[in-house]
Amino acid sequence: MVSLLVLNGPNLNMLGQRQPEVYGRTTLSEIDALCVEHAVLHGAKCNCYQSNHEGALIDRIHAARGTYDGIILNAGAYTHTSIAIMDAVASAAVPTIELHLSNIHARETFRHTSYLAKVAVGQICGFGPHGYVLAIDAMLAHLAENETS
Repeated sequence: MVSLLVLNGPNLNMLGQRQPEVYGRTTLSEIDALCVEHAVLHGAKCNCYQSNHEGALIDRIHAARGTYDGIILNAGAYTHTSIAIMDAVASAAVPTIELHLSNIHARETFRHTSYLAKVAVGQICGFGPHGYVLAIDAMLAHLAENETS
């Protein structure tokens, strides 16, 4: 059974309350439930984790090696600042999809730079909570494609 890890970074624990005009009203616990349900629907297992701490996210990325088949990563603001998270994704060698609720390319200029894009399989942004479903589907397709190659 395919096993996925959904990682959420800083401030995402405030979803539903923080800037609903940008991030929507869906809470992180609702997104976690959506992810688990969607993965199960497709015969996969999904675990979700959120931290406001860079080191905790890095530890989870490292621990994913040999445990998870893929990572869905919404690193929040760390996307634009953390070379350490980029290096963790690269060194863990677990296929990772970068995810954002908002369209980072239509926002402030500093959000246009993504360190994660350099090491991610792909990037999904701008679709709100549905982006997590899209990311799970994309990861399952990526894993299936690479399994037969």
